Amino acid sequence: MKEILIRTLSGVLYISIIIFAMFTSREWFMGLFFVLAIITLSEYLKLVHLTSYLAYFILAAGFFFLSYRVFSENAVYLLLILSSFVNLFLLKDVLWTSKIPMFEKKKYITVIFYIISGFLFLTLIPVMDINGKFKPEIIVAVFVLIWSNDTFAFLIGKNFGKHKLLERISPKKTVEGFVGGLAGTLLAGFIIFKALEAYSLFDSQIYPLWVWITLAIIVSVFGTIGDLIQSKFKRQAGVKDSGIIMPGHGGLYDRLDSIIYASPFVYAFLLIVNHVS
Repeated sequence: MKEILIRTLSGVLYISIIIFAMFTSREWFMGLFFVLAIITLSEYLKLVHLTSYLAYFILAAGFFFLSYRVFSENAVYLLLILSSFVNLFLLKDVLWTSKIPMFEKKKYITVIFYIISGFLFLTLIPVMDINGKFKPEIIVAVFVLIWSNDTFAFLIGKNFGKHKLLERISPKKTVEGFVGGLAGTLLAGFIIFKALEAYSLFDSQIYPLWVWITLAIIVSVFGTIGDLIQSKFKRQAGVKDSGIIMPGHGGLYDRLDSIIYASPFVYAFLLIVNHVS
């Protein structure tokens, strides 16, 4: 009971800080996510046994030149393409290799195009407005979709899960849990659409229902893949959690693994939607 209480309190505090920073200003939002990125990067470097000050410099440069002050949209598009390919190769390694080679020769590739780029696209999503206006509602909605997927997958999997999803990597994940997470995320997408429609939070740029349904599917599928990839990283490293910063939850990488992996695909989808519309 005490463990559940600690886990709940730390989770509520974590969510409250993130949402507060998102709705305060773009500077507070960028500052918070830069701090989250530093901590997550630190946990990841320890996980893959890499000591590198260069990684932190690349993170800071990426935040300034590709997110806060975008010096070239083409550079962002190139980063999006490379990050998507690296993430898909990580999926391939999870499904068909016994040991992910990023522990050998690909450490910097995953540091840049998986961890760092994941945070960069998270900070770029709220400024995808055609006028460059900061709209935190969209990134809050993405986080709500991620949290809905995690929550429903846990509840359905724990109570009804019988068929293992990928037992050799994550023994607790089940097919029923995945389906439950997807259903919960679809429900959350519908509720988000209705809420934004009712209160017109996006002014004239209210995404139609099909966008939120598709976004829910993207978040659920790629978020689950991101969680599986991190589970395999931890299994190879021989650790249970990536860190201890969040009591009852582990490290920040444990909490953000899903959205870090999914963010380039979310950004790509919204980019297509914005250009088509």
